[in-house]
Amino acid sequence: MAKKPKTKQSSGRKAKVKSAKVKSKTAEPHSRAQRAVTKHAASKAQLQYIPWHTIPLEELNPLLQRQFVVGQEIMVARVLLKKGCIVPEHSHHNEQLTYIMDGALKFWIDGQEIVVHAGEVLCIPAHMPHKAEALEDTVDLDVFNPPRADWINKTDEYLRGDR
Repeated sequence: MAKKPKTKQSSGRKAKVKSAKVKSKTAEPHSRAQRAVTKHAASKAQLQYIPWHTIPLEELNPLLQRQFVVGQEIMVARVLLKKGCIVPEHSHHNEQLTYIMDGALKFWIDGQEIVVHAGEVLCIPAHMPHKAEALEDTVDLDVFNPPRADWINKTDEYLRGDR
């Protein structure tokens, strides 16, 4: 079967669609945190190989440390919580997947108490308030989509200080 030649009308339609997509990607974000994530996401995607031992531990308070790696549209964090560490109730627009590598976290979420042990996963939808307590020394791997702008910009005051 022979291919139909492109007409000026069909190529013009493609040009309009293409320019509309570019316009939506470059729209000005509303907050400093959103600008940081947008700036990061707008940069060219690059392959990253990053061993955890090469990332300095950020001490947020005496019971809580973390490291994180940010991709184009995703973020992974290694969170170290000492027994008794409380992550105060909070919510965020990011979807969160929590995988407990070692230890256990007790969550208060959606009217329930859920204990997540090593080898188990909890998926927290965006905007759902949640709180956690380390029942023992815990290593937690958190994945966020989109990346947490408040963590990148260090404006996550709810995690910092004596806890």
